[in-house]
Amino acid sequence: MPQATDYSIRQIGAEEVSLFRQLLAVMGEAFDAVDTYTRAQPRTAYLQTLLGRREFVALAAMLGEEVVGGLAAYELPKFEQERSEFYIYDLAVAAPHRRRGVATALIDRLRAIGAARGAYVIFVQADPPDAPAVALYDKLGKREEVFHFDIAVE
Repeated sequence: MPQATDYSIRQIGAEEVSLFRQLLAVMGEAFDAVDTYTRAQPRTAYLQTLLGRREFVALAAMLGEEVVGGLAAYELPKFEQERSEFYIYDLAVAAPHRRRGVATALIDRLRAIGAARGAYVIFVQADPPDAPAVALYDKLGKREEVFHFDIAVE
């Protein structure tokens, strides 16, 4: 059974679209949304542009050459001070690799990236029924109770 030290965390670059597509497949399985994450993936050029943007961070948790988890985050420059914050948009670990420190290692790598860029916080949402995610984020950060609204763009 792999231990936390057997995994490596790697930032996915613009020329590693196939690696990112593997991460999308892992996310689809983990979120029980395979169709959403694999059926209509963006073109390679789109993903290369996205992965090349400084404000988008994609991290892959690797066990050897296999993608077993990862996260996608956005750096948001602030306007009230010269600083930024990071938003974890998605974080997933394949079922056989959960509870081995992989998610924490992903967040720790994002913390290091944020610190190097002068960010002051990382924030993430978790749905209350997702008890493992809530427990992870409770362990790593301070909970804030907020409302989330989706506003149509017309």
